[in-house]
Amino acid sequence: MVEIKNLTFQYNNHPPVFKNFNWRIGENETWSVLGSSGSGKTTLLHLLASLKRADGGSIEIKGKSLLRPRPETGLIMQNHGLLPWATVQKNVELGFNIRRFYRADGKHSPVDFNSDKKTEKKQISLWLEKMGIGELKDRYPHEISGGQQQRTAIARTLIMHPDLLLMDEPFSSLDSPTRKSLQELVIDLHRKKEYSRIIVTHSIEEALIMGSKILILQGGGKDSVILDNPDYMQKEYFISPAYEALLNKINNILGENFEKEEL
Repeated sequence: MVEIKNLTFQYNNHPPVFKNFNWRIGENETWSVLGSSGSGKTTLLHLLASLKRADGGSIEIKGKSLLRPRPETGLIMQNHGLLPWATVQKNVELGFNIRRFYRADGKHSPVDFNSDKKTEKKQISLWLEKMGIGELKDRYPHEISGGQQQRTAIARTLIMHPDLLLMDEPFSSLDSPTRKSLQELVIDLHRKKEYSRIIVTHSIEEALIMGSKILILQGGGKDSVILDNPDYMQKEYFISPAYEALLNKINNILGENFEKEEL
């Protein structure tokens, strides 16, 4: 699915964020990315979304070099990224409007995109109900809660059927019950759809709950650690010995100075 080879990236007048970094993501895999501040977690997502360009090395997605943003890649940000002047429904249908404007050009829309307003309207209605925000469709972002805004952002992204979903600390500003609810929702949606998912987080507990594999970024990528987390979707995993053992292992790798975010 994704192949990163010898990736190098550096901000001006700063040490390299990545230096000869290699990483592979398989089809439909779920990854959590941890690391201390400045380790490159968000930069990595921006590189995968082609919002930033690597200084060296290569990024390939489905065997094709990444040279510009892909219409098949979805990005969900911490601040939701909703249009403040648009209703919940208008925000969710934004992707359809953009693709209809550009048509199936292979750059802004997939080459197989076929506009059917009747089908789109039905899908929008279904996703609003699926996300529990159907009754809020005519409200504006400032009129709904943070959790409802994030549900809107998730609906807007997944309605486009991405094959790669990038999530940049999407739940960090939410209260604990809302965060848990959205974590469970995203996991449940992944069971029913085929796409690869990468979530960046500062919470070790969230990393364990959200990813079958965990990437711990260190040392410009060259000292990074990859851990398997095969039981992450099991019922009551968070009280299992496997969870506790992996939690302790990650704590030991990151050290006591890691800036943890509590759930």
